[in-house]
Amino acid sequence: MGFEYRAGALCVEGVPLDEVAARFGTPTYVYSRAAIEGAYREYADALRGRDALVCYSVKANSNLSVLALMARLGAGFDIVSGGELSRVLAAGGDPRKVVFSGVGKSREEIRRAIEAGILSINLESEAELARVDEVARALGKRAPVSFRVNPDVDPKTHPYISTGLKQNKFGVAYADAERLYRDAARRDGVHVEGIGFHIGSLMLDTKPFEDATTRIADLVDRIERAGIALAHVDLGGGMGIRYRDEAPAPIAAFVRGALAALGDRRHKLILDPGRSLVGNAGVLLTRVEYLKHGEERNFLVVDAAMNDLVRPSLYGAWHDICPVRAESGAPEGVYDVVGPVCESADFLAKDRRLAAREGDLLAVMSAGAYGMCMSSNYNTRPRAAEVMVSDREVREIRRRETVDELYALERVAAW
Repeated sequence: MGFEYRAGALCVEGVPLDEVAARFGTPTYVYSRAAIEGAYREYADALRGRDALVCYSVKANSNLSVLALMARLGAGFDIVSGGELSRVLAAGGDPRKVVFSGVGKSREEIRRAIEAGILSINLESEAELARVDEVARALGKRAPVSFRVNPDVDPKTHPYISTGLKQNKFGVAYADAERLYRDAARRDGVHVEGIGFHIGSLMLDTKPFEDATTRIADLVDRIERAGIALAHVDLGGGMGIRYRDEAPAPIAAFVRGALAALGDRRHKLILDPGRSLVGNAGVLLTRVEYLKHGEERNFLVVDAAMNDLVRPSLYGAWHDICPVRAESGAPEGVYDVVGPVCESADFLAKDRRLAAREGDLLAVMSAGAYGMCMSSNYNTRPRAAEVMVSDREVREIRRRETVDELYALERVAAW
């Protein structure tokens, strides 16, 4: 399943990646349908027998074909913008399985979410409660709401993707939650549906997740003793994957720990995974343009760049780099793998031992999450194509942009 070498060629579901490059060029994102389905089944199997909903985190990879696949598998969706709601609906997603998170929802986004009939608007501030109430009353409706509560639990991950500490912008303070729920229960424009949290991304250990669930479970009891019924508990996502040598706990272990923390509480469970569903289901395919030997460092200059995959530049993130042909015959060396973008931060990897020559293909592994969706057109570079493979059938699911399209919305001002 997914990516493996066969007869010396790195393949996706049995299709050699050099065949994909020959058809669609480089750089190109390539996804395995079987790998996505397998990752989803891990959640479905772990939650079997429980009233639960897996809401795929759209921000991880928002391609319409990925969203449509998730919908067919039975997933709901965790969105953070009106644009993501439009994508979900365009892909055939059920709005009644959509939860809307994010700290800065506009009035228009709130209106669209209410009119679409989504499952829950996840409130992240007292001011947002007032805004949702106002918009809903103007529409003559009651908006379904939940609070995202900040449990102040450290997920032990990168500070840029830690979201559950007191100093983070996300969620409402744990100490304020009971008061805010009482406020919401008195309002005519909202209906309280549930409660949730999300403490961060790339979690490898289950303990922070269990600790956060325990804190939220105690809060659930206090809220319900105040006469406010909660239909669901949203445990967020953030389960990690292997990028280098990490050993993330199995999904089933995260679910078991959360269920133990919840005890005999039988609320509907919602999980919002993203990276763990698609991260290892994709690679970024790129071609070596030049070998450049410097006084202190050697470089493989490839045709993918930080505008295509920003994680290494943004987080110092590690992605394995694999030759598409295992035995190229090229001499081995230690290289920084860099792109053509005019920034010193433009690198995909540093200090990698690789055997490659000009024209060889490389695969940047574990690029299915936060790859294409975070890409840009910096340096007027068209964004990459996207391809999905299913049982040896290869389909282009987003064509490569053209340069003309990049400035099609611009006008030369006639002063």
